Amino acid sequence: MRKKTKWFTFLQSLVVLAAAILPFVGSQPAFAASQTLNNDVFWKDTSGNPIYSQGGNILKVGSTYYWYGVKYNGAVTYYNNPSAKNDDTSFAAVTCYSSTDLVNWTFRGNVITGATDGSTWDADWLGRLGVVYNATTQKYVLVTQYVGPAGSGVAFATSSTPTGTFAFHHVQSSISNVVNNMSGDQSTFVDDNGKAYLVFSNTNGRSHLYVSELRASDYLNIEPATNVYNSSSGGREGNAMFKYNNTYYLCSSDLHGWNASQTYCVTSNSIQGSYTGEFVMDGTAADFSHVSQTSMFIKVQGTSGTTILFGGDRWSDFAGNGIGYNQWMPLSFSGTTPKMNSLSQFNIDAAAGTWSVGSGNNYALNPSYEADRVSQNALAGWLTWDNVSVDPNSNVSGGAHSGRWSATQSATTAYSASRYQNLTNLPNGTYTLKVWVKSSGGQSTAQIFVKNYGGSEIDAAINSSIGSWTQVTIPNIQVTNGSAQIGVYSVANANNWVRVDDWSFIKN
Repeated sequence: MRKKTKWFTFLQSLVVLAAAILPFVGSQPAFAASQTLNNDVFWKDTSGNPIYSQGGNILKVGSTYYWYGVKYNGAVTYYNNPSAKNDDTSFAAVTCYSSTDLVNWTFRGNVITGATDGSTWDADWLGRLGVVYNATTQKYVLVTQYVGPAGSGVAFATSSTPTGTFAFHHVQSSISNVVNNMSGDQSTFVDDNGKAYLVFSNTNGRSHLYVSELRASDYLNIEPATNVYNSSSGGREGNAMFKYNNTYYLCSSDLHGWNASQTYCVTSNSIQGSYTGEFVMDGTAADFSHVSQTSMFIKVQGTSGTTILFGGDRWSDFAGNGIGYNQWMPLSFSGTTPKMNSLSQFNIDAAAGTWSVGSGNNYALNPSYEADRVSQNALAGWLTWDNVSVDPNSNVSGGAHSGRWSATQSATTAYSASRYQNLTNLPNGTYTLKVWVKSSGGQSTAQIFVKNYGGSEIDAAINSSIGSWTQVTIPNIQVTNGSAQIGVYSVANANNWVRVDDWSFIKN
């Protein structure tokens, strides 16, 4: 009985000791090694609040990732009403979030807050920022595009901690060796040797790409630039760099108003050149980089490998490029050739540096028709067929099931038409196809279909009147050959129509 009492007392003391220690063991929540990242949604922080972070970068300090970006007032408006487009790019704050697994993010505060009193941070524009750490000064340095009371150019701010706040230092109004003297779009990059750089395009036209080292002593000045590439087919923005297996990749997007874009890259074995000719990154053309614009790349180096994540922004003046502000996708490589894996869901193990496709991934590309940004017949990721001189296939702005756009088939004469997508590299197994539809009815044939999957074609009729958005489901699709074709097909009379939106093709 005496021994039992002592043992029980000892256990009680351990419990009390643990209760006293645990609150002080780190400030970052602990999560399982592998986490699931979902695109095409508004991301939330660990308190359940929206993550407002665009046009920024991620800095790793120890085992913690710090994510910096801009909160724009229009982003808040968009979150509260995703069906309405707005162009309010006024600056609210630079936010900071932290994570150890790249999925669960804790809000650490606003490291810069917009003002309305004419002070330095009462900026007309602030964005395309990065934070780098200077070991000599032991300061975290924030580098950002800036237009405001302190002038225009690139602004610098410093902090003694990664979570700020950052104190304004100065604005650099010109960069040597640059057409128009200033950056038009930019991001920061830190090489393996610790040197920090600014990669950017020139401000007017943006057809010239540059690399500039930040002054080594304090990172508070942009050194004379090296012109590493000139585009002959239009300007480039969203400039961002990553390094993989000793190759530098400088990537950009089209210059067309904050819309989704395929991703263009040039590569080199030396950061300041010479660089190869430009190529479109594999996997970014069919849905314009998962309906996003190049923003940053995240190097995830772990115990079992290294994963490069493509970080894409959805801007389009807030609404019109699909739900959510941020879209992250893992890259894979064939030699030095990168491929973006356009996934709606994947698993990332930050500690191991590995990733895998999520069980809920939607294999349909550009499923909501938001990538193209303009009215047209040919839509990214989709093919068409028809038997009339005026193509009945097009897209429609407004009244979509989600976002701004949906696809339609209609004509003023009788027609036959199909819009379809060929899915490849599918894991064999059982899938479910879903799509939202509306229909005038009256067609001799109007149907959603799936075929070429290793079995007989399966159809779902939509040739009756469907006046409001209704989801059509085709279950139990047994894929045995790693591929499938999905689409909509009509044999219709004059003025018959169908509309489709929000496809999903998910493995059970």
